[in-house]
Amino acid sequence: MKEGKQRQWDAGKQDITSFPVSEVREAQKAKIMLPCVIVVFVLLSCACGENPAVQVILTNKGLQYGKHEGTGWIQEKLEQITLPDISGSVNIYIGRVDYTLSGVTITKCDLPEPSVEFVQQRGLTTSIAGLSFALTGEWRTRFYGIHDSGSFNMAIFNIDVTSDVQLGSDAGGHLSVSSINCKASVGDVAIQFSGGARYRETPPKQNKNKQRDLSTPLRCQDVKSVFFYVHSLIFQPFVKCFKGHIIGKIQSQICTEVENSIMSLDHHLQAMNVSFDVNEVLNFDVPLTGIPDIEPSNMKLGFKGEFNSIKTHKEPPFVAQEFILPELAGYMLSVGISEFTLNSASFGYFSAGELQALINDSMIPPYIPFRLNTSSMGAFIPQLPKMYPGLLMNLQVNAREAPVFSFQPGSGILDVHIVIKTTAIEANGTQVPLFTLYIDSSFTSKMMIADGKLKGSVMFDKYALNMYQNEIFDTQMGPSEIGVFMTDALERGIKSGMRMALAKLNAKLGEGIILPRMKHAQLVNTVLKMEKGFVAIYSDVQTLLTDRSSYLSTSYLSEKL
Repeated sequence: MKEGKQRQWDAGKQDITSFPVSEVREAQKAKIMLPCVIVVFVLLSCACGENPAVQVILTNKGLQYGKHEGTGWIQEKLEQITLPDISGSVNIYIGRVDYTLSGVTITKCDLPEPSVEFVQQRGLTTSIAGLSFALTGEWRTRFYGIHDSGSFNMAIFNIDVTSDVQLGSDAGGHLSVSSINCKASVGDVAIQFSGGARYRETPPKQNKNKQRDLSTPLRCQDVKSVFFYVHSLIFQPFVKCFKGHIIGKIQSQICTEVENSIMSLDHHLQAMNVSFDVNEVLNFDVPLTGIPDIEPSNMKLGFKGEFNSIKTHKEPPFVAQEFILPELAGYMLSVGISEFTLNSASFGYFSAGELQALINDSMIPPYIPFRLNTSSMGAFIPQLPKMYPGLLMNLQVNAREAPVFSFQPGSGILDVHIVIKTTAIEANGTQVPLFTLYIDSSFTSKMMIADGKLKGSVMFDKYALNMYQNEIFDTQMGPSEIGVFMTDALERGIKSGMRMALAKLNAKLGEGIILPRMKHAQLVNTVLKMEKGFVAIYSDVQTLLTDRSSYLSTSYLSEKL
């Protein structure tokens, strides 16, 4: 029997060693690489599978409103600015005339409302047709040692520009913009030069039949004649050539400046913070979780939307769940905030140790008959004033775990689990432990937005008081440092106190809490809806009349013109 097994073993060894060496090595490589491949797939699934906790939808209505408001504002501000100097040179066949146009201001601007549209899975396309400007300023020319100057009026007619912009996101979660196409044309330019030697004085008339005596010195009148003759050789060709020159110069620079402006905007977007401190406890991470989802009717953006503790930097032990923000027709803007965002804030406060409070008698309003001392507490625990007569008490309240928010259609739910440790304060300041309470409670809320205010109501859903942590069954008695006592009266007392607090909260929510306003805009016609797993806010936007002249950029009419 043993010999048979030995022969099988020897045969097996022979089969293994009979494999080609290359195949054995490949098998060993595969064995080593398999865990690496698994790790890569896991990392990719984590990186690519992050669900946005905050979603924003900008509709075509919002895009068109922004375009309309921006067009009127730009036209108003353009007439209040002075443009940079415009310099160049014009070839007049006998040389080049250098020129500078300075102090250029826009006296009139005919700015037709541009066309702006979403382009599916790409970005935006913008176009403007028939843009016209009227300009005024000072001119200077130089041709070798000959200088001249004066004023001018210029009109630029029928500028047409079309630009296609790609929208995306970078590795850091910033929105990115890039120019992918630009076309521009200028219809016509009319310019009128004033002043200068050409216009200051009429050249003296010469007698064609009279011969000048070359032996006599030149008179002033003769010098003027020569000057005007030379000047006419320079300035008149300059004026003729300038129109075509300036049309070509403007036309060649429009797309360059449009692309530079888009690049400048992209650099600004890359410099924006996607994580910022909310207060001394929390910071808020809002990078994009993917590229914008663009359709002809809207653009959808997904953000991480996670709060973290500045102190502990602990990641919450849960992840954002996928949700679909439904569109509501007729609104400019839609915002969806998942319960993950609120729960990450709750966990951030909890992990930082902020969800705790020490309550003493001085914090109870004077009009409340109940005082935080052993005498008042004797109504609920009879043996307490006998054991510790006339002593003040402290309540140390701590969250046992992070409060949990959840949303259901039409309502929101908050689950809170706290522990209350009570102590009596002796005359020498010593705190004597009395008893510990574990309270599990649940609140249901209904919220709405009306008249620019957050309104609603909060009510009890569930409530349980136990003397043991993680108590499964309700109990009416419990052990403590002061012995066993009935808890039903204490439970009723705490419930009454919480109802009083809820009544004050509901009175405030009934009046409404004014929503924060943005610097240059406010939300109007706002609707709030609670859905399963998230809350949705639909709103229009109204711009506010403020001085924003410092934001106006004139780079597109820079000195490169």
